[in-house]
Amino acid sequence: MDTLGALALATEKPTKELMEKRPVGRTEPLISNVMWRNLLAQALYQIAVLLILEFKGESIIGVSKTVNDTLIFNTFVLCQVFNEFNARKLEKKNVFEGIHRNKLFLGIIVVTVVLQVVMVEFLKKFADTERLNWGQWGVCIGIAAASWPIGWVVKFIPVPERPFTSYLSLKNLRGL
Repeated sequence: MDTLGALALATEKPTKELMEKRPVGRTEPLISNVMWRNLLAQALYQIAVLLILEFKGESIIGVSKTVNDTLIFNTFVLCQVFNEFNARKLEKKNVFEGIHRNKLFLGIIVVTVVLQVVMVEFLKKFADTERLNWGQWGVCIGIAAASWPIGWVVKFIPVPERPFTSYLSLKNLRGL
């Protein structure tokens, strides 16, 4: 899943806005403040949802332990797939802009989803999964799709210029 996701994101063509930004120095953090903001929002959402499913999923959805485990696995993978769209445009609110021009990205998303369906529905023994009904698939897709509006809302949060990791530096703490 990570390999296909990384490949999908690597197929994005550079934009004109990218050329207008200042160059990034080799000593600057690999993960920018914008990336941290987006990453933390999605991680907190996914952790919350997956923990709720882990501890209360059986009673909330009314399923067995094995079906609940499959729901958790499926929701996790689908959250990553939906979040790939958010990761295409780190600062732009419309993550779907120009998506029709990137056939490779769309193809990789389709392959990832097809592989997930095969894992859940047909590779029961290999993947230790249970088949899900349409309603259960709907729950997984609905939870995962919530990453789109979360990604949109989070982009209204301003980020400081100073790298986030610099606040964690011991040198900076000594100077206080």
